[in-house]
Amino acid sequence: MQLKDKTAVITGSTSGIGLGIAHAFAQAGANVVINGLGTADEHKDVVAAVARHGTKVIFGEANMMRPDEIIRMISTMEDEFGGVDILINNAGIQHVAPVEDFAPEKWDAIIAINLSSSFHTIRSVVPGMKKRKWGRIINLCSAHSLRASPHKAAYVAAKHGLAGLTKVVALECATSGVTVNAISPGFVWTPLVEAQLPDVAEAEGISIEEAKALTLKRQPSGEFATVDQIGALATFLASEPAAAITGSNYSIDGGWTAL
Repeated sequence: MQLKDKTAVITGSTSGIGLGIAHAFAQAGANVVINGLGTADEHKDVVAAVARHGTKVIFGEANMMRPDEIIRMISTMEDEFGGVDILINNAGIQHVAPVEDFAPEKWDAIIAINLSSSFHTIRSVVPGMKKRKWGRIINLCSAHSLRASPHKAAYVAAKHGLAGLTKVVALECATSGVTVNAISPGFVWTPLVEAQLPDVAEAEGISIEEAKALTLKRQPSGEFATVDQIGALATFLASEPAAAITGSNYSIDGGWTAL
């Protein structure tokens, strides 16, 4: 297994894309730290499911809005595993409103979770990675790191910022054995998206299939990306064959950003 004996911390990984990435890394042989809101007991079934791949999986408790909890989680995991080799910044939230109606507290929360939390995790893991002369940092951005949409001021600002942070840290780590890259998905088929389709269909007076097509109108392929595809790209970027790839932002969006 290509990542045997490596340890990956994956923020926002109790469901959706993050959980898919967690499964991919465990399948590749890595120990995995699951993270999300709540306690270890509340997520014990998720941890057990990922652990079935045969690696060590534990829950890292930290609210991504609280820098002290983030720093403590990384320190605890370094003590537990002897170091954090791979960091996947996936935690994120969304809120939609015109800018003049955008609640400041929503702006602050989105910037904190979608952008600032990645600064705090990166700042915490880089010293150890540099010392060991090996590390992989992968930031889950979005097609919105490359394109804008109305009513998503905070999300687009955060994702553009995260793409920029990726490039800066990649340059700072270029000679250290540490690579830093971004993955920018478009629309991805997750349980959350599936659960939202009936509401879209009802609001528009259309069928579920028509609601899918409406959701995918920006994605030229007409297909959702999958969490397995994103997990496969992430594990590749963490592998030795990808050692020369750094500072890159990989779109996985069915052609959205090619328009």
